[in-house]
Amino acid sequence: MATWRNGYAEDCKSFHPSSILGVASIKNIAGSMINKEIFKIASNTENFGSLDNYTHSSNLKNSMCGDNIKVYLVVKKGKIMKFKYEGNACIYCQASASLLSKSTKYKSVKNVKNFIKNAKTFFDNENVLCSNNWKIFKKIMSKKNVARKNCLLLPLKTLLKALNN
Repeated sequence: MATWRNGYAEDCKSFHPSSILGVASIKNIAGSMINKEIFKIASNTENFGSLDNYTHSSNLKNSMCGDNIKVYLVVKKGKIMKFKYEGNACIYCQASASLLSKSTKYKSVKNVKNFIKNAKTFFDNENVLCSNNWKIFKKIMSKKNVARKNCLLLPLKTLLKALNN
């Protein structure tokens, strides 16, 4: 098990969604640098795992910290019908992947690609306009989490790569 300092695993990738409650408690998280919202989102593991009969997939690794994420998609008639993800990544990357997997289902590929293209601006300007479909991402992609920008954007980059293949 990883050693935790200020809410982060020392190796930056010891978080696994099914074991998060055994690794850190809400009380510890509340006093640490990890936002409670990140913890809550990452704890939602309904789309964690692999997917059989996927039409698109991609795997990316963050060369800075070693986070690795793989996405599996079923795309039909230009819409994402199923989305699963798995990987060895920090809590920020897991939260982003969880939220992304939930938010992109039944959305058009074009709409998702437009969102991904604009998502990096959320860190610079909290007043960026976006459709209601994507406003939830402003909770995690903000100036307060700019130090974890690469972690939070890795699932989006992986999804974009899968959609472009």
